[in-house]
Amino acid sequence: MDKPIKFFAGSNTKELAKEIANSFGVELNASSIVEFSDGEFEPSFDETVRGADVFLIQSTTPPSDNLMELLLMIDAAKRASAANIIAVMPYFGYARQDKKGKPRVPIGAKLVANLLSAAGVDRIMTIDLHADQIQGFFEVPVDHLYASELFIEDIINLNLPNLVIASPDMGGSKRANAYGKLLNSGVVICYKERKKSNEIGEMKVLGDVKGKDVVIIDDMVDTAGTLTKSADLMIQQGATSVRSYCTHGVLSKDAYQKLDNSEIAELVITNTIPKEHKSKKVREISVAPFFARTIKSVVHNESISATWKSNQ
Repeated sequence: MDKPIKFFAGSNTKELAKEIANSFGVELNASSIVEFSDGEFEPSFDETVRGADVFLIQSTTPPSDNLMELLLMIDAAKRASAANIIAVMPYFGYARQDKKGKPRVPIGAKLVANLLSAAGVDRIMTIDLHADQIQGFFEVPVDHLYASELFIEDIINLNLPNLVIASPDMGGSKRANAYGKLLNSGVVICYKERKKSNEIGEMKVLGDVKGKDVVIIDDMVDTAGTLTKSADLMIQQGATSVRSYCTHGVLSKDAYQKLDNSEIAELVITNTIPKEHKSKKVREISVAPFFARTIKSVVHNESISATWKSNQ
């Protein structure tokens, strides 16, 4: 007999979890959480998970409480005799801490991987990690999806006459080149020097953007400082239009104000991070059907890559 499939949502990602479950063709299963006066909380499943493949859907941002909730849910599923526990993390918190950039700092992404493994997770599913090498921090399978699956088609539908792909920094050049190949377009790169985290110093554009319709590609947009500064710079250098596709819309601090005051025409993001957007320039694309399709491949032991139209 096939194992039952159960979908549960963390409190941070209920709407997206419901979309994923519906796209898969089932209802989201019931769970609840008890909060104590001292700040502790206790999640629980309101139905049996014994012998089931349990998919726990939770984006870990803000990271601390949401990560802890996910860890407790994994532990609860393990102690309730779930057959397999899959953590579906549309946004993987602490992914930016993938290496030591200076002495005496942690590698947060590795620590999160250790915590998830210690809790008892059997598989991780996520999209557009900040760095591909984070997959190597795990001793369990990691299904690393790429938003290019969704973004490429959307960019094609824009019918931009003089398309050029841009990376907002040197670190994103590989991603930008992948998009450039898939879209048969040129690539330009922004070179930036940071004074400190979330603060940009000097910026230059490496490549010709005059008369071009620029699409900036990145894995996330946080304070939008880099994005808006690069968009303004490209318009100054003669670009016809500038828009951006970023998988994870963190959009912290005064990001929306920066977007509204910049030359960027549109910011397209996914719904990996639940948020009410405060700018008309922001447009969301849902990742739910993409995750549902990947989950079906996992459940039926089918190739995941075979279901993708493109890969980076």
